[in-house]
Amino acid sequence: MSTRNWALLGALMVSIIYGVTFTIAKDVMPEFIKPFGFIVLRVGGSALLFWLVALFIKAEKIALNDFPRIIASAFFGVALNMLTFFEGLSLTSPIMASVIMVTTPMIVLVLSAIIMKEKILKWKAFGIVLGLAGTVLLILYGKSIGNASNAMWGNFLVFVNAVSYGFYLIIVKKLMEKYNAFSFVKWIYLFGFIMVLPFGWKQVQEIQWEIIPTSIYAKILFVVVISTFLTYLLNLLSMKELKPTIVAVFIYLQPFFATVFAIGLGKDELSFVKIISATMIFLGVYLVTQKKKQFSSS
Repeated sequence: MSTRNWALLGALMVSIIYGVTFTIAKDVMPEFIKPFGFIVLRVGGSALLFWLVALFIKAEKIALNDFPRIIASAFFGVALNMLTFFEGLSLTSPIMASVIMVTTPMIVLVLSAIIMKEKILKWKAFGIVLGLAGTVLLILYGKSIGNASNAMWGNFLVFVNAVSYGFYLIIVKKLMEKYNAFSFVKWIYLFGFIMVLPFGWKQVQEIQWEIIPTSIYAKILFVVVISTFLTYLLNLLSMKELKPTIVAVFIYLQPFFATVFAIGLGKDELSFVKIISATMIFLGVYLVTQKKKQFSSS
């Protein structure tokens, strides 16, 4: 199989893993581990793995003036990103969380226009409004099954997570162009761990390890090793061989895999509001990601 096909397979695997993670992480939180405590375990475990791998890879020296960007990447890409996502996921459903996450490409476009002064074309602006309307509809009226006692707040936090990740993608872009990813990702996770520790340390201390079933231990390990560490490695393979636009398209598959997995296990259910909201969001994303020539030729 060609290198490109391996890269495509890697990107597909990332989407499947992320889609499954919504439900797996929900099984752990908040019954066995509270959200912020789980984040400390996830970030700390991943940071340890990245630093161990770095021992076997020749690293480039990071310029001192790049550390503020690394710290900002740690804040938006790890700390704020994960704190809002896990807290939100503990309050809402896997399907709604995964659908809201699809707004990330639209958020990146808006932030690029504000920060990098990139022009937003008319159909892209319409797509942004349509996608945002679908997200607001999902946040306000989407209902969940199970113990989602405050789904509206949970949906809002997941949306904040998507905005935070959008900032991260823009901030980390220059680092990706300048360094090998392994040279700075270990620093991002180290600083991220320092940032999340004050929020989650008390919850880590509250964990009753002796009553946690083996199946939950396996799910914790899955989130740390597979959903965080391995997916980053697979993304490295994909970004090296594929254009960013192609990699981004695979983000749109996450809600599909999350929905199939969650419904298959009886963890969530479809509703009219979810279907309408998802349609608006996906149509908005489609418009935002189209090139000018595709519209001018029609």
